[in-house]
Amino acid sequence: MQSVLCRLLLFSVIPLATSCSVIKQLTQPAANITALKYLGNYEIPFNTVYNNTLVGGLSGIDYDQKRNLFYIISDDRSEKNPARFYSAGIYFTGAGIDSIRFTGVTYILQPDGSVYPNSKTDRFNTPDPEGIRYNPVNNQLVWSNEGERAVRGKDTVLINPAVNIVSTAGKYISSFTMPPNLVMHTAAIGPRQNGVLEGLSFADNYKTLFVNIEEPLYEDGPRADITGNNAYIRILKFNVATQKNIAQYAYKLDPVAHSAIPATAFKVNGVPEIMSIGNNKLLVIERSFSTGRLHNTIKIFIADLNAATDVSNISLSGNNNFIPAIKKLVINLDELGIYTDNLEGLTFGPVLPNGNKTLLLIADNNFSTSQKSQLLLFEIIE
Repeated sequence: MQSVLCRLLLFSVIPLATSCSVIKQLTQPAANITALKYLGNYEIPFNTVYNNTLVGGLSGIDYDQKRNLFYIISDDRSEKNPARFYSAGIYFTGAGIDSIRFTGVTYILQPDGSVYPNSKTDRFNTPDPEGIRYNPVNNQLVWSNEGERAVRGKDTVLINPAVNIVSTAGKYISSFTMPPNLVMHTAAIGPRQNGVLEGLSFADNYKTLFVNIEEPLYEDGPRADITGNNAYIRILKFNVATQKNIAQYAYKLDPVAHSAIPATAFKVNGVPEIMSIGNNKLLVIERSFSTGRLHNTIKIFIADLNAATDVSNISLSGNNNFIPAIKKLVINLDELGIYTDNLEGLTFGPVLPNGNKTLLLIADNNFSTSQKSQLLLFEIIE
């Protein structure tokens, strides 16, 4: 194993830039993706314990190129352990993923320095972590909190979604200002429950942050169904310096891939993650799930925002006066003939020995014995 790891580190660590090329060092990875070649998968064993925490619910992943380190967030709502993210080394060759080694666990802290509560101790401040991204410019992390919309009469709980900035030690630094259409309401206005902030991606060399809503806002029309119904989500653009929303773009979801069993049971298609690939383009994961099937249908698209209309101040339902993002299918993972679980995270990884970039996906097992914490590895063909 030692010789394998040494060989892996040789090609996976990017040399540090010298002081005269700091700007080049902090240039974001980009890719002109024409195809994705599947290299293999790896399953983190169920009920893995690291530093007295239960590893599961892994819903976001990002790569720190300088340290050759991955940050992985858990969507545990402080139920198993306090809200947290992990650091890990993921080792692979051109033949697939060799192993993963967790190197740290960090509790995400509230502004007062305390860990987040669970719903039994304080249901009005319980977090729902989803996405995580690392900013090497300031050595900080951003994470998305989906919030809550549980309308149950006197037991109603409304928690607005948020994008928070923390240090690599988990200490709260600041929060982005959310636009008015992301405020939770008891009426059918704004975000749906469990369908709000999911994916995150820095862009424009860390000057921009894109954030996506998983499912349509109420005023933007219906949720995706098994037939096309103009289900639009929003991709929000934030200025990192001001931490304010500066634009919103419409993105049209594909229909749900399969009917539920029974037909009236729960089914969904939404966007759990996005990632910038440069030139105002994003990789977008669409994840479709239908009751009666453990398998998820995962599609990866390229969304081009260059001609898209800023829809910040308009609703999308019954509206034809806007241009959505142009989307192009890169791969439907159903075509690989492999089992795909609840894939929610996406990041670039180290470069392969042949010089090609890699892409890693990670699945959230929902702490369930019937689901898997998967890692999928792809080679990027440009």
